[in-house]
Amino acid sequence: MTEHLQEKLDELVGELGVTGVAAAMWHDGRESYAFAGMTSVENPLPVDERTLFQFGSTGKTFTATAIMRLVQDGRVDLHAPVRRYVPGFRTKQPEVAEQVTVLQLLNHTAGWDGDFFADTGNGDDALARYVERMAELDQVTPLGATVSYNNASLALAGRVVEEVTGSTFEQAMRDLVLDPLGLADTLALPGQVMTRRFAVGHTRADDGTVTVNQPWALPRAVTAAGGMSATAADQLAWARFHLGGGVARDGSRVLSAELVRQMQQPTADMRGSALGDAVGISWLLREVDGAQLVGHGGTTNGQYSDFTMVPARDFAVLSMTNSGPNGSELNHRLTTWALEHHLGIRETEPQALALGDDALTGYAGRYETIATVSDVTVEAGQLVVTSWSKAAMTAALGDKAEERTRMPVTLVAGDRDPFVISEGPAKGMRGYFARDDAGALQGMHFGGRLASRVDSVATPA
Repeated sequence: MTEHLQEKLDELVGELGVTGVAAAMWHDGRESYAFAGMTSVENPLPVDERTLFQFGSTGKTFTATAIMRLVQDGRVDLHAPVRRYVPGFRTKQPEVAEQVTVLQLLNHTAGWDGDFFADTGNGDDALARYVERMAELDQVTPLGATVSYNNASLALAGRVVEEVTGSTFEQAMRDLVLDPLGLADTLALPGQVMTRRFAVGHTRADDGTVTVNQPWALPRAVTAAGGMSATAADQLAWARFHLGGGVARDGSRVLSAELVRQMQQPTADMRGSALGDAVGISWLLREVDGAQLVGHGGTTNGQYSDFTMVPARDFAVLSMTNSGPNGSELNHRLTTWALEHHLGIRETEPQALALGDDALTGYAGRYETIATVSDVTVEAGQLVVTSWSKAAMTAALGDKAEERTRMPVTLVAGDRDPFVISEGPAKGMRGYFARDDAGALQGMHFGGRLASRVDSVATPA
């Protein structure tokens, strides 16, 4: 099995030109690993079993698990208002701060602008200062109404952990999750990572040029939303813990089987989203070919990860790359191959709709989130989404300023005006156009976020 994984990984690395990657799989009670490429084009070391990769937003499931340990101990109630634990929390709409629950942080239904990456320093007060600044965020959708991916909410969940435990988030994570599971190679602070063999992010240009991304790390304040690094072995141990009903590698029970199952059950519907069909407690859920998939990938500064489990089949596959945008495509294709090759799970292609230019023009316009701008245009009888990052996102994530990504999209059959990206590294990613109760187009659910429509006449790309 390891040979098959390595062969497939080598094939994809050669085809896509990915700088470095670590992959792992759990199947039939056995672990398999595969590695390829280098840690950095500037200071190259071979990627191996010791290499730490940033695994980005998979870390949200770690934050949620820390919360669930506090739930188990009777110290947190998922349905309690966040203010019970963070009394000074404020939002632009006061009633939202009063009513938002811990669960709504973990299932992305709080409704405020989510991609907020303010750098509040490297001190132990970084997260507290970040949460104070959340009062600046606009409320995009009503509380509880819509799933829209929300990094700020998970950072606030990390602050709940800090307040309840009286520790920094990083220390609380070590005490509640990492040490009990024996995850010695899962680290949060750059000062810890830099003494190890670690990957740095890269961007591959259309001409094949590869450059190192700066900065290396996300701001400390958003560690709870996705700022940790790990080896492939520790990531696979994370999968086995959640597949195994809350039992650590040494056989000790860390979380009850009931709470582990609860995390994998739907708490909010998001059918048509790029993220899947539903959200559990941070886990993203989707059904493919009759099988329930539970997972959560991640993206940081030029590093991309994918993490997928099939609990009913005791199966997991994961990969971590340090190259964009081709690393994301490698992750998707490796996961698709693993599900089909080992479990016979195949994703079906959605049915495309044939619409004329007049109908397509109704979707054209500019759509914005706190972090990105997307122009939707009609070109040669097809919708094209052209996206780029705003300045704040560029500074936080090291994106190239004003670097625009063009993605042809195809409208497909189904509710909510769904579409799928039809070409490029993000091929197959889904989304939908959102309408109000009167049927007027009000936004686009793209990349898991609800982008508000701000102009019905798109600026040419």
